[in-house]
Amino acid sequence: MIIAVDTRLNKEMQPEGYENFMFSMLNHLSEKFPEHHFLYIFDGPYDGKMTFPKNVQSIISGFKTSNSLLLQYWFNFKIPSLLRKHKADVFLSMDGICSLRTKIPQCLLISDLSFLQSHKIVKKSQAGFYKKNTAAFLAKAKAIASVSEFSKKLIADHYKINAEDISIIHPGIDEIFKPLDWEEQEIIKEKYAEGKAYFLCSENSNLINLLKAFSFFKKRQKSNMLLLIAGNADENFKKELKTYKFRNEVKLLEDLDKTDLAKITASAYAMLYPVFYNDIALPALQALQCNVPVITSDTGALTSIFGEAALYINPENFEDIAQKMMLVFKDEDKAKKLVNAGKELMQHYQTDKTAELLMQCILKCAN
Repeated sequence: MIIAVDTRLNKEMQPEGYENFMFSMLNHLSEKFPEHHFLYIFDGPYDGKMTFPKNVQSIISGFKTSNSLLLQYWFNFKIPSLLRKHKADVFLSMDGICSLRTKIPQCLLISDLSFLQSHKIVKKSQAGFYKKNTAAFLAKAKAIASVSEFSKKLIADHYKINAEDISIIHPGIDEIFKPLDWEEQEIIKEKYAEGKAYFLCSENSNLINLLKAFSFFKKRQKSNMLLLIAGNADENFKKELKTYKFRNEVKLLEDLDKTDLAKITASAYAMLYPVFYNDIALPALQALQCNVPVITSDTGALTSIFGEAALYINPENFEDIAQKMMLVFKDEDKAKKLVNAGKELMQHYQTDKTAELLMQCILKCAN
């Protein structure tokens, strides 16, 4: 079977780390099922350091998709042409978008439903595109998958779809995210945090509230704890950071590769994930796999994803964020309980299981 995969991502809609997660999942899929041939479709040049299994062929169309009109052209004209040319049997979309102009069966993975939320966390143009078209995408797809029970129910309820027709594919977390021993952690702290303990945030949203929470924490605890922010922050945040009282105790780490991010995650005192909305929570799951306590929001899918394995905060209340930071900082027993609950939870987020579930969805689509 020839399985074509759209690897172009609408990065304004996808959470931090989704691209690395996507390719890790796809490579596990192609390695686990060598009897199938995979076509990775790109809309422009990709990182030359990326390597793919032998049964993967990469295709570059040379057509960048940067807005809703170009997205429609990409999916309704470029994709059908490529699928015909390469005689694809199934088309897998990782970005919640179907082609409405091809007869080739399509498997649709929906990993983000933020466009349905009232909070202004995505641009109006992006939200409008998904609001207008998602019902048609779901009707066109032969198989539908989501990343959590919460998202599955939201799709079923909002679009009046039988929930039994929606598969759940828990995102497998790359094995590179793993616990480090004490000596390795000390080396990472010396390199990135002046040898000090630190909170880590690997998300580029709600950062102003995070700075306010960190100020509250520093004033109350009088500790030398640092805050590391891994990811590419916008210019407005960078301007705010220049005038921030504790700016010398905040480190902004941009353009990290996956190996460095994994080590920084495994060496953190706790992961802070104060997002307004997220359906997949990759950085927080990566932290759990590294045996790092997680503090996350009580919104959307997050409480159903993490259960007892996280402390929950109101992402709009910086004092609440700070209180949970102080709790995990002062209460070692609580931190250990979170880590132990995280170990149990992560049994459901293994890459082999993810690959198997995704292939079941693809086969359902093909049949």
